[in-house]
Amino acid sequence: MAREKSLETDYRRTRGETIEIEGEELFDHYTLMATSGQKAMRVDKFLCNLLPGITRSRIQNASKTGSIAVNGIPVKVSYKVKGGDVVKLLLPYPPPPELDAEDIPIDVRYEDDDMMLVYKDADMVVHPGVGNHTGTLVHALLWHVQHSSPLPEGSGIEGELRPGLVHRLDKNTTGIMVVAKHEQALAHLSQQFFDRTTDRRYWAIVWGDVKEDEGTITGHTGRSLKDRKVFRVFPDGDHGKHAVTHFRVLERFGIATLVELKLETGRTHQIRVHMKYHGHTLFGDTEYGGDKVLAGLKTRKYQQFIKNCLELMPAQALHAKTLSLDHPRTGKRMVFDSEPPPNFVALMEKLRKWGEYN
Repeated sequence: MAREKSLETDYRRTRGETIEIEGEELFDHYTLMATSGQKAMRVDKFLCNLLPGITRSRIQNASKTGSIAVNGIPVKVSYKVKGGDVVKLLLPYPPPPELDAEDIPIDVRYEDDDMMLVYKDADMVVHPGVGNHTGTLVHALLWHVQHSSPLPEGSGIEGELRPGLVHRLDKNTTGIMVVAKHEQALAHLSQQFFDRTTDRRYWAIVWGDVKEDEGTITGHTGRSLKDRKVFRVFPDGDHGKHAVTHFRVLERFGIATLVELKLETGRTHQIRVHMKYHGHTLFGDTEYGGDKVLAGLKTRKYQQFIKNCLELMPAQALHAKTLSLDHPRTGKRMVFDSEPPPNFVALMEKLRKWGEYN
């Protein structure tokens, strides 16, 4: 049997169980092909045999949400795999069982038996990793779920309440995130992100006057070959992963622009990298040069004004504004909106006044 594993999330375990994650979307996509001599076998057993680290319950949950497909058609676990069949499996990134819950306050904007919408502040790391073993959003979510109400009787949900991330935000990016509260909801939400049926909109303040009222940026993104801490665009597609970002101008300040961005793909630092590639680095983005004067005058007055603005926004001016998705149980379309943080709003006002009087 031949097997190809296509990772939408590139992660690996290192010593001490530290996890490194790349990409905003947290799921794995497997492609497996049965050899011509394959005897008829249930698809769940077929997958368990080839993926011994994955439990049958996870595979069965994937089937319930249409996340197992044979030759492009979703199937139930009872389907019999035959020679030549191509089996695709989508699995959400599992909640790490070894983490301890931590009593860290979180801003929950919506919650029911299946999912939560949380507002992430700046400086909060979403997932544990190198240099961030404690104090993350995942630690806080574990505490919250453990101290919330148990699953209602007759809910049809198997297993325990355990929060699962479907996507993530960079450390200093603010805004809303959806969190699944159990494995079935996690599989359903992950499938939506994989199928691109969710709608994510961001607000960003970028350097310079964006000429186009709207547009699309396309270019493979991946880790820089010179500096592994940052990402860059590889326009020829020889490195990195396919990435597409749509943008629309909301307000012009002259020296900067407020734009709305819609993600078609979810790559690490995608908006930050694509806007820099487009010639409009995010204001305050220390990793991509946005903490330097990239537009405007050279006068002392202007330089002091920019210094004051950068002190107000010491990191990238990027906010996850809205998120639209289908509820994992009812299928109802839900739209969630969040206001930018106070310093983001204050920066807009300062730039607006500068443009009016200069």
